[in-house]
Amino acid sequence: MLVIDGTNLILGRAGSFIAKQILNGSEVHVINAEKFIMTGDPAVVTNRYLLRRRAKHKGTPEFSPVWPKNPNMLVRRIIRGMLPWKTTRGKDAYGRLKVYMGNPKNLTGAQTVETAKFTKPIKHITIHQLCTSIGYAK
Repeated sequence: MLVIDGTNLILGRAGSFIAKQILNGSEVHVINAEKFIMTGDPAVVTNRYLLRRRAKHKGTPEFSPVWPKNPNMLVRRIIRGMLPWKTTRGKDAYGRLKVYMGNPKNLTGAQTVETAKFTKPIKHITIHQLCTSIGYAK
């Protein structure tokens, strides 16, 4: 079992590492999912996710993709996009991913992904700020 702390990690880089680990058969628990960082202008990032939430299938709106507002579910959905979702291998791997806000089970031995550390002072937004701006109310 691998525990990854999302505090000050860039979501895309850490997400690709997590996707590789669960595809290789490891069970991964991600804690502090609301503290992941997305780089870029916060207004542009927020607008991109608002547009994704509004996208609807014209013929049958029930077939539209679902983008959650909760930070832990949004991180889980973003990592799902990095998996071969339409195969059994991808769905089995997705089942090995657990994402938590905070550290509810007091998991110890959390690792950080060195290549995903956020160090440069550039424009960024945390997942919690993003979710709050698209309608998350906690």
